Amino acid sequence: MKKILVLHTGGTISMAEDENGHVSPNNINPMNAVTLQLGEVELVTEDIFNLPSPHITLTDMLVLKNRIKTAFVTEEFDGAVITHGTDTLEETAFFLDTTLSRGKPIVLTGAMRSSNELGTDGIYNLLTAIRVAADENSYDRGVLVVMNDEIHSARYVTKTHTTNVSTFQTPTHGPLGLLTKNKIIYFHKDSENQHLESHTVHGNVPIVKAFAGMTGQILDLLDLEKLDGIVIEALGAGNLPPIASHSLQRLLKNNIPVVLVSRCFNGIAEPVYSYEGGGSQLHDAGVMFADEVNSQKARIKLIIGLNAGLTLEQLRDFMEN
Repeated sequence: MKKILVLHTGGTISMAEDENGHVSPNNINPMNAVTLQLGEVELVTEDIFNLPSPHITLTDMLVLKNRIKTAFVTEEFDGAVITHGTDTLEETAFFLDTTLSRGKPIVLTGAMRSSNELGTDGIYNLLTAIRVAADENSYDRGVLVVMNDEIHSARYVTKTHTTNVSTFQTPTHGPLGLLTKNKIIYFHKDSENQHLESHTVHGNVPIVKAFAGMTGQILDLLDLEKLDGIVIEALGAGNLPPIASHSLQRLLKNNIPVVLVSRCFNGIAEPVYSYEGGGSQLHDAGVMFADEVNSQKARIKLIIGLNAGLTLEQLRDFMEN
């Protein structure tokens, strides 16, 4: 029999809709009243938080990481399932995937419709997440996100729609697998992310998005004394308007880590163009390219690296892995 820890953190999956159509948290999590037919699975359920996901912080993610680590090391759990609001679910999943080594399954799930809405998807998503966490083939695959009968890698999955139940997608690679009524089918296994132990999550790392005609005004406003790093969501394969690229020099000269991703929904950022502001010039100047993650995940990865005490060169290797 598999022993699975279920950690509820809040989110739409634990909320209810009122007569005016407004959705808000419940004092009592309705998921705790759900009876599931699971066969050879023992569930232990904990309400670790009751937060809408925009309220989730990196400190909360660290609490989750530590709870799971204890559950696996000293409490003999075979897997963990986390219910989570969808707005920041991918960030929590990525944080766990970057700070916990592969092994026992860790699965995040949520809902796009609250517990009393017509067509609520929470109970079904919880059931499928538990099925995946209890499956032998889910071991050594990193942190997984399971919703709408699909299994996604925490490293690449992202929320793509504001309200649709199929919102979680993996644009470049596609899902790792899917669930049928009776089977769990994996199509492939993604490469393992580099892991770093994290005991703290301090750091001021903003995200700045590039746009046509961007100048250096936003970058020039940054107080370097209060800045630990920055993530730039750049154009195309990783390019910036020339005036904006000039303003990055102030940050680079002061050894502020500058990490670049693409603002594109799909594809990989890489230093290709050598014109002024082009990715090749930016990379040669010291900008790091986090080629296969989005800006919110790159920010988390940078903070993890900073808190691990990596040197600037070690940080480059970590961010570009």
